[in-house]
Amino acid sequence: MTTAAKRVRGVEHDILQMPQASDVSPYYEPQGNEVAIFEAAYRKRLPIMLKGPTGCGKTRFLEHMAAELKRPLVTVSCHEDLTSSDLVGRFLIEGAETVWQDGPLTRAVKSGAICYLDEIVEARTDSTVVIHALTDHRRKLSIEKKGQEIDAHEDFLLVISYNPGYQTVLKDLKQSTKQRFIAINFDFPNEETERKIIANEVPGMSPDIVNKLVAAGRKARLLKDHGLEEATSTRALVYAANMMSAGLDPVTACQVAMINPLTDDIELAEAMLEIIRAHFQA
Repeated sequence: MTTAAKRVRGVEHDILQMPQASDVSPYYEPQGNEVAIFEAAYRKRLPIMLKGPTGCGKTRFLEHMAAELKRPLVTVSCHEDLTSSDLVGRFLIEGAETVWQDGPLTRAVKSGAICYLDEIVEARTDSTVVIHALTDHRRKLSIEKKGQEIDAHEDFLLVISYNPGYQTVLKDLKQSTKQRFIAINFDFPNEETERKIIANEVPGMSPDIVNKLVAAGRKARLLKDHGLEEATSTRALVYAANMMSAGLDPVTACQVAMINPLTDDIELAEAMLEIIRAHFQA
């Protein structure tokens, strides 16, 4: 293969991997001043940390903001096997050649996308270290395997999510990492907002059913301090509403969306079921 052909192939390869901005802004119902905070941080290109429980709307908020700002969004779901090479890139063998393939973080840095590291605390320590130079005045990404440092595109923004209530002492973000971010706190929406969200996500639901569903979910949420590891999320309520819309009776829909995924404890499950029945069979 000629040098020119290799160059063309490489350019085409990069274009195919370039993230694209969304043309449609996903629905998001603001809970406070989080939109203004995000916009201010983005104007200054300050990295952002979204803090809050699972299913409270952090990812939807970021998808909404990326679309509003007309920026591509690169999302990485972090896990315990995620390495710095998974983020930055690695050498691969293609036929008789060794070629470099950029990782999602590198592609975002080069193209000026928003890079979202979802539940970053789940990733290995070396994965969090690699972002440090991107989160201060340097805004650089070091690619050690290539001996390169890349200046971040002027539009690049790093965003991470973090669930403080889920972590342990052995698995938490270091203070030196946390203090590199602007932090926006999230929680489950208030009752009125949660009703609006469900009505929008599942069109056609009767207001009475939506009211009962939200009331039941908020009551069930109180069990988090009595044995449940996670509270009933807004996402779970939306799933329950979708199951009702698909034809399931309300009690069964709530059971499969709000109870079964959260607990295997028979007593806790029964307590949650009683809450559901009290709202839908009264």
